[in-house]
Amino acid sequence: MISVSEAKAILQKQQIHRQVITIPISESCGYFLAEAVNSRLDVPSFDNSAMDGYAFCWNDEFLNNQKDTISLQIVGEVAAGSFREQVLEKGQAVRIFTGAPIPPGADTVIMQEKVERQGDQIVIHKDYLVKGSHVRYRGSQCKEGSIVAKKGGKITPGTVSLLASVGIKEVSVWGLPTVSILLTGNEIKNVGEALEAGQIYNANGPALEAWLSSLGIGKITTRKVSDDKEKVIESIAQALEESDVVLVTGGISVGEYDFVQEAMQENGVETLFYKIKQRPGKPLFVGRKGDKMVFALPGNPASVLSCFMQYVKPFLLSLKGDSSAWEQFEWLPLMEGFEKKIPLTQFLKAEKLGSQIRVLQGQESFNLISFGTASGFVEIPEDVEKLDAGSLVKFYPW
Repeated sequence: MISVSEAKAILQKQQIHRQVITIPISESCGYFLAEAVNSRLDVPSFDNSAMDGYAFCWNDEFLNNQKDTISLQIVGEVAAGSFREQVLEKGQAVRIFTGAPIPPGADTVIMQEKVERQGDQIVIHKDYLVKGSHVRYRGSQCKEGSIVAKKGGKITPGTVSLLASVGIKEVSVWGLPTVSILLTGNEIKNVGEALEAGQIYNANGPALEAWLSSLGIGKITTRKVSDDKEKVIESIAQALEESDVVLVTGGISVGEYDFVQEAMQENGVETLFYKIKQRPGKPLFVGRKGDKMVFALPGNPASVLSCFMQYVKPFLLSLKGDSSAWEQFEWLPLMEGFEKKIPLTQFLKAEKLGSQIRVLQGQESFNLISFGTASGFVEIPEDVEKLDAGSLVKFYPW
């Protein structure tokens, strides 16, 4: 039996081949870049106006003029998406709008609020004159060929907007792992089916499917497997053929119908570890066959969810390319003191209230009711016996 930190260290050392795929940027949100992205053009790609106003050619004589104002003749208009080829002469100005190209000969823009228009003339007070003002110059944001998105970065809607603006249509990203879920147990019935004596509804399957979907895992295969040794062996073999990661719930303890560990051996799955000094989820099995990973989770819901959060979720995120995969927690103070009665790491259902954490009642592995208000889990380390109110703990949000 190993510690929580030892188990996580083993998982972090696993070198798994990851597929790089190329996808349209419109479908890339949530993926992580497998390579850096370089701009295909200068941004902006042309000098343009940062304001609605008037563009003109600066003349040092403006400041030498004894008058408090200067007058310029309006000779045209430039809107966004249009272009004026005629060179602007000194003493001339054009009406210009935000984003419109600066016409040849112009180098300064005055805001429309700072001028007085008199027919085809504008009058500007000298106090408002600043050479080169309100012009966004070509390449001032980035130059063609410069890196605009780093390798390993998570793609957000903002990233997509940036990529489109620099001429990128497709990106290379880490492909998403495929996952199979095997639900063992004769007592499990699907929601909506009639329950007979001794039967329970399948709570783990929908929970895992929902969580995997929230992580962006698109291809999920779920099967229910009876408590039959040969069926379990066959189902694991099929799942290993179909998916990158296999999740098994139940059948991993020491009961008469717990066949999962033996089925792993029959399928050539190498044991990375079995049993962790933790509660819930002590009899967790993790194994590997080639580039395929198997997580066999104890069947009760608290064990399934806490083990998924601590081991499966960060491992899947790391396969997606998330460099922060193993740091998905925050340090928060306890509202009330807590005394631990077992020499194991505990993961407790907890509710986040403001900036504090309250440990919930109903921590039994089988107890689902407290999940209705739980915001996630807190970790109480193996070597800690007592925590006072205000003590900082690791909180893992859903």
